[in-house]
This record gives sequence, structure tokens and C-alpha cells, in this order.
Amino acid sequence: MIRRLWTWFWSPTKRYAWGGIFIVGGVAGIIFWGGFNTFMEYTNTMGFCISCHEMSSKPYEEYKKSTHYSSASGVRAVCSDCHVPKEWTPKLVRKIQATAELYHKIVGTINTPEKYEAKRLLLAERVWRSMKATDSRECRNCHTYVAMDFKKQSRRSAKKMQEGIKEGKTCIDCHKGVAHKLPKGYVDDDD
Repeated sequence: MIRRLWTWFWSPTKRYAWGGIFIVGGVAGIIFWGGFNTFMEYTNTMGFCISCHEMSSKPYEEYKKSTHYSSASGVRAVCSDCHVPKEWTPKLVRKIQATAELYHKIVGTINTPEKYEAKRLLLAERVWRSMKATDSRECRNCHTYVAMDFKKQSRRSAKKMQEGIKEGKTCIDCHKGVAHKLPKGYVDDDD
């Protein structure tokens, strides 16, 4: 039985042996996967994110003034830390969704400061909805309740954070405008 399988595997078809086909296909698959994964990671770099003038002129400049850019601990979050999931499947889904952003780049939907400001609230609400739906998954890559030392927080912050935990709030419920300024027209429904 094993001998027949071995012979079948390596016996030639009209042109090629099945074994050769599988080996070439396997090598091609590995090369494709490596290239695909490398490109996926490249699109998570700060340089890639701010390569569009739409991103470098507004969101990047705001981000540079935030604690996510410069902090006492020296930890810096880059765009993908907040906007792209770490797990592979959700990351792939987010990258597919980003193809719509490429379309809008091509047609110039937000290619001027005026157009960007006109769409800012819509864009922010879209990100906030996504973060709320995932329980602020990307925030929790760095910030976890179990690692928080409420004694080191200001009294007000510690109180609000603990209330938020009890109420089942997620990060984005209270922390809009942390890395980017709040859009005109945004009304905070919580004090």
C-alpha cells in the first residue's frame, strides 16, 4: 500500500511528477505567504500611515501633541496600535476595510484641510463605533484594568475609572479626543 502511494506520488503525469508539483506549489505558497505577511506588517508602520498628506497634515500633527506620542515612560503608540487589531483575522478584516480608504484617497474625499474638517465628525464617529463594538480592543493591548494602580492616579481619575469599570464602560466611552482633537459639532453626553 505504501509502496503504491509512493510510486503514484512520484510517477510522472504527462509532464510532471505529483511530488514535484506539490513541492513547487509548497515553495510558491511559502513565498507568497511571506510576501503577503511582510506587506501587511509594512502597512502598520508610522511611515506608511503618514505617507498621505491627508494624514501627515492633520491627524499626525495632532497625535504628536498627545501622550500617545510623548510620555513620561517613553512608550510611544503608533497609528496601528490604536487603529489595527493585533490578532491576525481581525487585522485582515481591518485591512480589507481599509481598501475603502484607498478609494477615498484616489477620489480626494479629504485631500484638503477644509474637506478633512467637514468629514472629521463622521470619521471620528466611525472609529468610535468600531472601538465600542470591540470593547476598545486596541486600547486594551496596552491598558488593562488589572494593571492599573488607582493609587497612582489622581483622585478624580481613579474614581471615574472605577465607576466606569462598575458600569461596564469601555475605554472609548470616556476617552474620545485622547490622540486627536474632538471634531466640531461633537457633543459630549457625559460630564
